[in-house]
Amino acid sequence: MATIRSFRAYRPRPDVAGRVAALPYDVYNRQEAEIEVKREPLSFLKVDRAETSFGPEVDTYAPCVYDKAGELLTQMIDDGTYINEQKPVYYIYELIMDGRHQTGLVACASIDDYINGVIKKHENTREDKEIDRIKHVEACGAQTGPIFLAYRAVDVINEIVDRVKQNEKLYGFTSPDGITHNVWIIDDDNDIDTIRAAFEDINEIYIADGHHRSASAVKAGLNKRAANPGYNGDEEFNFFLSVLFPDEQLMIMPYNRVVKDLNGHSKDEFMALVGEKFDITKSDEPVSPDNKGEVGMYMDGAWYKLKVKDGICPSDVVGCLDVSVLQDNVLSPILGIGDPRTDKRISFVGGIRGLAELERLVDGGMAVAFSMYATSIKELFDIADAGKLMPPKSTWFEPKLRSGIFIHKI
Repeated sequence: MATIRSFRAYRPRPDVAGRVAALPYDVYNRQEAEIEVKREPLSFLKVDRAETSFGPEVDTYAPCVYDKAGELLTQMIDDGTYINEQKPVYYIYELIMDGRHQTGLVACASIDDYINGVIKKHENTREDKEIDRIKHVEACGAQTGPIFLAYRAVDVINEIVDRVKQNEKLYGFTSPDGITHNVWIIDDDNDIDTIRAAFEDINEIYIADGHHRSASAVKAGLNKRAANPGYNGDEEFNFFLSVLFPDEQLMIMPYNRVVKDLNGHSKDEFMALVGEKFDITKSDEPVSPDNKGEVGMYMDGAWYKLKVKDGICPSDVVGCLDVSVLQDNVLSPILGIGDPRTDKRISFVGGIRGLAELERLVDGGMAVAFSMYATSIKELFDIADAGKLMPPKSTWFEPKLRSGIFIHKI
């Protein structure tokens, strides 16, 4: 039984929503964040990456940076950039990229559901990244970037969403990257009650993207509980900001790999070793795999299609992922990439950047690139249901949810 509740968001005035909305904080490095905030002074990135208010001599994780984030958010509320919803509501958030619509429900999920496994994860998190966002949440007294959750579609929720989308939009704008963002409000009490009840019949919700933000939100909530031992469970710190998408709405893009060197092998030696596990076919065109069990490879100015040989793939839900097959049969035993989380010789390239980016990197000095077949949403669900974890960088979701459109004060 999932607890997905309505909330009183702080949200930008309609006339500035498109200027405030920002890509997630971790999309940018420090220099890129500074450039973006200079381009758009209203961008919420100035709160998410408050080091942009300081010179390079101030460390990104200095206490004054977190204090500045809280100060800037308070300023945006006080000066009327943000308004506060009059009552707890749900919102509909639609993103349109290249003509494909993806529509989710903006709500608050329960930290207890995360702790008890109703909300399931499929990735490990790093403590340093968690600590950063915990400090940010606590300094702001708010969650500012929504967690991307997924669930198996429910007809009654779909029906309400489809009906409300016929109403006037709360927001409608196109961001500089060409993504269209539309928002509607669900404020009818009957609809709110129906949606809440529908989620109470759902036993599994999945983190699609935002593992660090969700872990940080939960730990910040637990810190609040410790500081308020008389809490009753209804306080806002017991919940975290989310956008929930039905599985039928989602598309996962591949997460490609590029490796710096061939681990001491010559090209011929490397090809021979790969050929023990894969059938190799040279291609006159860049290879974007069409089927599970296929991998594209770019090396020395040429593309190849690799097709895994019979009997190589294990039957377990993690081992049979294409990213696992590549890791277990090429990256680790041949190229010596034992831990892709820490090895500096491997880089990961989101599928949104295309195959030309793989060519550019290899032509520019990297040794070999691999284009992957995308992990499916079913595979993500199956792995999370089994209590397993995916290899790092197994999924790339587009389009990215914007920060700053909805603020959940705790």
